[in-house]
Amino acid sequence: MVNLELMDWQTYAAKVKDGNAVIMLPIGAIEQHGPHMSMNPDVLIPKAISEGVASKSSAILVAPPISYGYKSQVKSGGGNFFPGTTCINGKTLIDVVKDVLVAYARHGNRKFVLVNGHFENSMFLVEGIDLALEHLRHEGIQAQVMLLSYWDYVTKDTIATVFPDGFTGWDVEHGGVLETSLMLHLHPECVNMEKVVHHHPATFPPYDIFPPEPSWVPSSGTLSSAKNASEEYGRLLFNVCVEGIFGSVSERFI
Repeated sequence: MVNLELMDWQTYAAKVKDGNAVIMLPIGAIEQHGPHMSMNPDVLIPKAISEGVASKSSAILVAPPISYGYKSQVKSGGGNFFPGTTCINGKTLIDVVKDVLVAYARHGNRKFVLVNGHFENSMFLVEGIDLALEHLRHEGIQAQVMLLSYWDYVTKDTIATVFPDGFTGWDVEHGGVLETSLMLHLHPECVNMEKVVHHHPATFPPYDIFPPEPSWVPSSGTLSSAKNASEEYGRLLFNVCVEGIFGSVSERFI
């Protein structure tokens, strides 16, 4: 069993009391991913990858995900004006991350891996981690936190395989081949390939504008086409991310 919330409290306490357990915390968002896919890939993908990593070592446990993330941005997530996209303020995310890390550290945990599945979360996670560690130092607790985004573990060879016609970059992969392939592998019931809207990758000016401009975003909500997504690609992407992340966690914490 790798999901700590499924344990009884005494089993969990015995598992973490010596501080040698590694707690993986997936963090995502509820955000539209086009008409062909559910709104929770940013939660389900890092959760599944964390579980895959944890299955490789009895020292690793997976915490319940933080499911709400920072506001979707036009040039990376389609923007915060699609029905269903449900975001929280940066300060809220900072406070949640801080409080959750502090709570788990008070149980005896000292090693944490935050697995990000939503691009916009990144710097708010950094701040939450920093404030949590500062708070814990005042309590005499020394902890370490690894922060990563799963897509950074996709290798060049894998990119060449999954994007044989050329890779336009992670910034326009929202609802595209990467996420759709992973969901076809992990949660095919959440994907309907018949509803994929095929269009060229979105292009944007080299600046942001506020209030955000909805006309910059394809009406589908996706920033590139998922037409070439497949379960086979998803399995490859999943395995590459699990192996790479497990390597990093092992090197640092196990």
